[in-house]
Amino acid sequence: MTTDAKDASTSPDGHDWDALAAAFDDEPDHGLRDPAVREAWARRLRSWLPRTAGDVLDLGCGTGSLSLLAAEDGHRVTGVDLSPAMVERARAKLAGRDAVFLLGDAAAPPVGQRRFDVVLVRHVLWTLPDPGRALRHWRELLRPGGRLVLVEGVWGTVAPVGVAADRLRELLAPVAASVRVEPLAQDVSLWGREVHDERYAVVALV
Repeated sequence: MTTDAKDASTSPDGHDWDALAAAFDDEPDHGLRDPAVREAWARRLRSWLPRTAGDVLDLGCGTGSLSLLAAEDGHRVTGVDLSPAMVERARAKLAGRDAVFLLGDAAAPPVGQRRFDVVLVRHVLWTLPDPGRALRHWRELLRPGGRLVLVEGVWGTVAPVGVAADRLRELLAPVAASVRVEPLAQDVSLWGREVHDERYAVVALV
């Protein structure tokens, strides 16, 4: 493992997230600056998370936009991201909230023996070299009755990247008692524009 800060923030898919952090929130579904987009994500997230306040582990949390929505609903949030610049922005965004942000690998988050009610992961699984192994590890971070909330998709047409919903179902079969897939591509309010690729959320109860 390298100790170079720039290399440490580069994910397996080649993205340098430190370099991208400054403009990351400019995307409507990243920064959630548009009130309509923000409310659309808040409404969806509320339907995916437990109704009672719990401990949420937000992996690959980026600048903390989903962490903030969860915290606003009373959940206790731990965020993990590979990028120091992303973590810095997340800490600033949630200053004063019941939230802590850690620098680390989403596939093997540095949370020790802590266990959570929810592992929340958006647009991260597709970047990992062994998504099945990551899912098995995330399952071990959940308390009994916990859930995985995964927001993923397949982007692009010429050289598409991502994880298709059917493939994610297969990967979850050994670790989840039930899997619900919720299509998201047609909900323009989530993205701030029309999209034509596969986007979806999975709620997997363990």
